[in-house]
Amino acid sequence: RSCGLSRMSSPWGFTATRALTAGLGSASRLAEHLSGLGVQRPLIVTDRGVLAAGILDGAAESLRRSQVAFEVYDETVADPPADQVHAAAGQARAMRADGVVGFGGGSSMDIAKLVALLASPGCTQPLDDMFGVGNVRAARLPLVQVPTTAGTGSEVTPIAIITTAPGTKQGVVSPQLLPDLAVLDGELTASLPPHVAAATGIDAMVHAIEAYTSHRLKNPLSDLLAREALSLLGANIAAVCAAGEGQPAGAEARGAMLLGSCYAGLAFANAPVAAVHALAYPLGSTFHVPHGLSNSLMLPHVLDFNARSEQATSLYAELAPIVCSRQLGECAASAAVAAGSRGAAAGGKAKKSPLPCAARLI
Repeated sequence: RSCGLSRMSSPWGFTATRALTAGLGSASRLAEHLSGLGVQRPLIVTDRGVLAAGILDGAAESLRRSQVAFEVYDETVADPPADQVHAAAGQARAMRADGVVGFGGGSSMDIAKLVALLASPGCTQPLDDMFGVGNVRAARLPLVQVPTTAGTGSEVTPIAIITTAPGTKQGVVSPQLLPDLAVLDGELTASLPPHVAAATGIDAMVHAIEAYTSHRLKNPLSDLLAREALSLLGANIAAVCAAGEGQPAGAEARGAMLLGSCYAGLAFANAPVAAVHALAYPLGSTFHVPHGLSNSLMLPHVLDFNARSEQATSLYAELAPIVCSRQLGECAASAAVAAGSRGAAAGGKAKKSPLPCAARLI
């Protein structure tokens, strides 16, 4: 693609999580993963829903078998407040944790990132001083992230978002937040209710769309990952949403959603998200709307606004065949009929539509 080739002549960089392991049952080898990092006293950050559903059971059993002395912080809520970060960090310090595991959705993984910093021996930097981009001075404890939803991509991003006041969210963005290991296990998403699978899946798709059309730091590698993410997510989201809690989607579809979410996370970690997220954050923190749902509410309006730009329209048109090939075929057929009618009326000279139909399909 010409846009990617033109960027090859300009300097660009790409950062990522140090290591990734994927496959069914990979979370049940958590003790093995932690041993490779020299961790023997991890704090696991999760939420009560994950515990009640038994999603942590396999990983916890592997730690017990290996006689790993772990503790669990399970007070995580959506849009977590700073108080939860401090509470989890206090528990980590009290148990003298030598590593942190985020096990859950984006909220649990975001808290885990900050706990790994705040509970690190010798850390004197307060959380308030970390907010912003590149403000972290502290080293962190070893960090492993295990997502139980296919959406946030937090397992591969250097970002943690915290609610600091009613209606207000702040972020910490720093390379230190990139985990040592991300574990993608499709078994962990088998019990996701359809509405959660839908919201988190759309969140991941928004990450890919905004990374691909980002005005800042867009690069050939982030473009490649964004396109592949949309391909995986678009092909499998209907299957995982149609499945019921007692009848989960197939392992292949669940694994594809996790991988697509991960690819999208890698893309937007390097080519940042934009207006959809900027508008979704206050919507979520003010009305306590799940992040994926708030993104889905904002997406069509931002796309419509951006489509007034010829550059944005061109990029949206490149993405459209990936996620809506059937609709694109119908659109092309309609456009051909319309063009023929216009051509006949104008003496055989058909005119091109100024706005590609493909951009409208996203």
